[in-house]
Amino acid sequence: MIRLSELVLPGHPDKVCDQIADAIVAECARAEADAYAQVEVGIWSDHVWLSGGLCTRAPLRRPLEEIVRRTLDEIGHRALARRCQVQSTVCQEVGDPSAWTGSVNDQAIVIGWAGYDPQTRFLPPEHFLAHELRVALTCAMKSGPLEGHGPDGKLLVRLREDSAGFHFEHLLATVQQRRDGDPLAFASALLGVLRAAYERLRRADRRWRAGWEQVETLVNPNGAFFNGGSGGDNGQTGRKLVMDYYGPRVPLGGGALSGKHISHIDRIGAYAAREAALHAVATGAEECLVRVAWAPNRPLPLDVSYQMEGSGARRPADWFEHEAMVARFSGGLDYRGLSQGAHFYDAAPWNDPTRVAVRNPCGDDSCDACVAVVQQPREVFDEKARSTRRLSG
Repeated sequence: MIRLSELVLPGHPDKVCDQIADAIVAECARAEADAYAQVEVGIWSDHVWLSGGLCTRAPLRRPLEEIVRRTLDEIGHRALARRCQVQSTVCQEVGDPSAWTGSVNDQAIVIGWAGYDPQTRFLPPEHFLAHELRVALTCAMKSGPLEGHGPDGKLLVRLREDSAGFHFEHLLATVQQRRDGDPLAFASALLGVLRAAYERLRRADRRWRAGWEQVETLVNPNGAFFNGGSGGDNGQTGRKLVMDYYGPRVPLGGGALSGKHISHIDRIGAYAAREAALHAVATGAEECLVRVAWAPNRPLPLDVSYQMEGSGARRPADWFEHEAMVARFSGGLDYRGLSQGAHFYDAAPWNDPTRVAVRNPCGDDSCDACVAVVQQPREVFDEKARSTRRLSG
């Protein structure tokens, strides 16, 4: 089977909007654990537009414009952070947010998926590979051979999967570069970072069969890429859902994730469905897709359905009760990290219900740009990690 996936880097305009939106949500959550926050962000050129609604019992400590500028600076769009014009129509209410966050306040259909094993973080291997390369590039731009390049960029990978394993065949990287740099040196350094990340992957998991020399690579095939970020494209919250979820071969629910407080049913439901699918895989299934539907003002779902390859344990319907989900998953979230596209890749509790150890993708356990999953019993997963049996569909 031919598998494809793509991801964008944190400086891509759509991901910039997701990170700004979640930075505002995080500020609200710091003020009130049960804050109401639903924020949309748009960006083009030097303009940033904010809309939506917030409710906390006390005013936020930082104005929204400051949050926008700080987020842009942290992403690496430092000149834009200084000069951008921020226009906000966000309704900021001081009051009791529980009227919105204390119950299911919208209808929703969500999808959760898990498959394979800890070596792919229970993601499709093509999507896992794209994440590994994304994180490697992000690390190298912060402090490494690509420092000063970026932060905008895209990755596309193609692999072939068969009974022997995963055959990485094609890599496309379109990455923003400095105007004062040597384009050939830049391309060489970028491919060096990606090669090192892929070779670490091969050493850790023998199912990655192709050597780097067998991978066809393209770097900036449209020519030098200088004008990145909102100077070259517009952006909007929620436009990278396939990236945020499981890649193009797994169906999606209807809701975006970033820009919404964890209590919003689109977000908490998607996280709970992922954990339920992963629980099924942890207890014996080879692959599991969970679909859950809710109606407004109904704490329990209207429908919960499982599609499995093999047999695994199912969570009961009341496990998806709204208040119970919020209680399980709302503490200590790294909203900004998730909004880079790592909702189902990072160390959040819904991604590792049995806490299986996974290395940092850049190979450096102290790297704060990577997210690691730690401390887990392995009896269920050891056999999965050794197996080369893969799903046929």
